Amino acid sequence: MLALNDITVITLEHAISAPFCTRQLADLGARVIKIERPNVGDFARKYDERIDGMSSHFIWANRSKESLTLDIKTQEAQDILKQLVLNADVLVQNLAPGSASRLGLSFEALSALNPKIIVCDISGYGDDAEHPGPYHDKKAYDLLIQSESGFLSITGTEYESAKAGCSISDIAAGMYAYSNILAALIERGKTGKGKRIDISMLESMTEWMGFPLYYTFRGNSAPQRTGASHATIYPYGPFLTGDNKQVILGVQNEREWQDFCKIVLNDPALSELPEFINNTLRSKNRENLKSIILDVFSHLTQKEVIQRLELAKIANANVNKMEDVWHHPQLDARRRWTVVNTPVGKVPTLKPVGLTNDEDYRISSVPYLSEHTHLILSELGYSETVIQEFIEKAII
Repeated sequence: MLALNDITVITLEHAISAPFCTRQLADLGARVIKIERPNVGDFARKYDERIDGMSSHFIWANRSKESLTLDIKTQEAQDILKQLVLNADVLVQNLAPGSASRLGLSFEALSALNPKIIVCDISGYGDDAEHPGPYHDKKAYDLLIQSESGFLSITGTEYESAKAGCSISDIAAGMYAYSNILAALIERGKTGKGKRIDISMLESMTEWMGFPLYYTFRGNSAPQRTGASHATIYPYGPFLTGDNKQVILGVQNEREWQDFCKIVLNDPALSELPEFINNTLRSKNRENLKSIILDVFSHLTQKEVIQRLELAKIANANVNKMEDVWHHPQLDARRRWTVVNTPVGKVPTLKPVGLTNDEDYRISSVPYLSEHTHLILSELGYSETVIQEFIEKAII
């Protein structure tokens, strides 16, 4: 049994945050009807053409959905949307600030039609009429929120800040939307009533910034930008080996530090030096310690360093590139890859995280634009003649 197989989700979504949320719901069996602009669709469809002409972003975030094209600015399309809302469980939207309310898609308007509906609004800075805040109407994209949340200030090197290589602000907002929707469905099972969920990308990323925020509590200095190394724990990060490869390692406590010196560096006395006696001092004197570690590693291959780290039970990792992840032995051994149908053929896709039994999730096709429009309108009782008229008027 799929956990959400009796749940219908209507989504007016684009880019990543809302699509990533609703894809999780679709994975659990929800029927997700994705409303897109006629002839244009979700603009993420055109972010790139890396997968045989299709966008990598779109294929990642849009499997197992149905594509319905509607020009929601027209009265006819709004009538269709209201019919869908009558029998829907959830509506998700991440339109521009204020757009949903102007289209009559506020929680107040929709709950008047369907008191059980859960409405999840995703925006950059939150959409609270009582406390709108000065940023209420600002547009927000992933990189902008990385900057506003302070993430850029602690990420990169001492010379230059750097953004995350994936859309972490979008992903954070999408996952908080997903978890809040699941909680709202449980709550509705107890109360019989729907509710509104107001997801802010800024608040989502600020929650993820908890450690550096508390680190700077009461005016303390912020964590230094240290590239791929940890800002406050050392040694913890990448180190070059003698065969010009890299190893990532992390020493988390004093027992590990002693074993690292004894087994990996073959220098047990190093662990007792006053300048390295605890993590605070090791981090403070990281440049001196780094030179010692690199000197030892320069006489060893990557494989030999990893063997020593494993013997000492020190956490370590390869510095993988994307092609390495596609063939990661752990993912292969756990059989975490499957395939998904797309308009350009079958593409590998990762199974839903946390689910191991095939009967617990659903992976169906990434839709082509307007693929399910005819089917959905027929289900609502529209005749072939009316549907053709909608096509001619560019309503669908």
